Amino acid sequence: MKKLYLIFFYFISIATYSQEYHSQVIDSKTKEPLAYATIKFGKNQGVITNEEGVFGFVLKKKPQATDSLTVSYMGYNSKNYALADPLPNTLELIENTINLEQVFLTDNPLTAEEVIEKVKERLDKNYNKDFTSRKFFIRKSELNNLDNIDFDIKESTITELNQQLFNELGAKIPKQSNYYREMAGTAYGNYSKLKLDIGKGAELYDKNKDLTADGVLEKLQQIFKENVKSSSYLKIKSGIIGTKVDVDELEEDFNEELEEKLDTTPPKPNDNFYNSVKGQISKLYNALFLNEDAQFDVLEKDNRYRFTKTGFSTINDNPVYIINFEPKGSKDYSGTMYIDVQDFGIVRLDFKNVKRLSNFNLFGIVYRRIRYEGKMLFSKDENGKYNPKYLELVEGSYFKVDRPLKVIEKNKKVSGPRKQNELSMDLLIDGRQTSKYELVVFDQETISSSEYEGITPEKIFMPTYMPAYDPNFWNGFTIMEPNKAIQGFKVEE
Repeated sequence: MKKLYLIFFYFISIATYSQEYHSQVIDSKTKEPLAYATIKFGKNQGVITNEEGVFGFVLKKKPQATDSLTVSYMGYNSKNYALADPLPNTLELIENTINLEQVFLTDNPLTAEEVIEKVKERLDKNYNKDFTSRKFFIRKSELNNLDNIDFDIKESTITELNQQLFNELGAKIPKQSNYYREMAGTAYGNYSKLKLDIGKGAELYDKNKDLTADGVLEKLQQIFKENVKSSSYLKIKSGIIGTKVDVDELEEDFNEELEEKLDTTPPKPNDNFYNSVKGQISKLYNALFLNEDAQFDVLEKDNRYRFTKTGFSTINDNPVYIINFEPKGSKDYSGTMYIDVQDFGIVRLDFKNVKRLSNFNLFGIVYRRIRYEGKMLFSKDENGKYNPKYLELVEGSYFKVDRPLKVIEKNKKVSGPRKQNELSMDLLIDGRQTSKYELVVFDQETISSSEYEGITPEKIFMPTYMPAYDPNFWNGFTIMEPNKAIQGFKVEE
């Protein structure tokens, strides 16, 4: 009986074991952080350091004396640490000084173009496109900036709607707002089919800051509602575009919005968060060079790019070619590929656009896509197939509205000419938005198509709203460590 008692508590201790590890990876000489270093602590388990070289993970199984953690970074010697021992606050890597170009010098060296051809030939063989179960963490960071907002009153017979009022409005509108969304869970499927099991999620933002066009228009609506008679309606014209706005409708909408803000009952659960996160992962998958329809088209349109072999390095102690690429003519991207010298798999790829990707300019409305760049890091599984370890995509845009705006107040209760007052102004709003998506895969297993079909995800999920970053929120979860900007986020009262 005593033996059974001990066995019982042994299994209980295993089931409840949880150990968190945190550290920073740095260069041994310069002491500079090494961003996106690989931390491997199991057969298919690992994390990536953030841009500040910091990482953290949770170990659910008590480590044995022989279990170790491997830290590796491109161009550096890998280093092992025993998981049973406490990790140092900093893990120092030594740069690999071996001249790999001499090591791999042959009588018939491949040109950069020949290397790229072999990459394309082995895409289907090198990369895992089967159904998998992947434990992951995804973060979206959205930064909004208003560069200018100006209301220039040309004429107003509505006494309350004067230049001073609009100057005060412009001063009150925030010029910057940040939004962060984080989610940990399991993704099932492949690059075209996807189901999610959401474990935990959070949103960090200031509910009082809305820099979208709708947010600005809401403030204008409120001004119009407060300063025109209930017996009036407004005719708003912007160039050739016009619309009728009933003051009663404005008042009704305003009251509904006010009730929503004062309502303290929790919002109703919906699948918006689930669908949004699924869309973010799909966006990252669709950007991969494995996708023939990807916007990033360096492999698909390789005849329109110039490739240069600049040397060799190591990733996870394996030698890789360093291949730079740039457009020959009108193409869009430049960057660097790191290609395994043995199987010609792309282990890492960094890219960015070299020119504006799109430009809309009509009737004083301007929208430009000015930034599209990313990183792709892959690791091999036990079958020798490459799988995504870290995917990053950054999108940036510029917008501008520069249009005349005319507001005509009319009396809806009289016959004949109804015009009472008129406001004419020039409206100028311009700003920038940057969205960054980061996906880290910590652990994965292959599943069958029937297993995938049998998964029924729970789509109703409400993320936790946080007005300030809480370092304890992710206790017990493995995530990509937040940078200093996220750690310092706090809504100002």
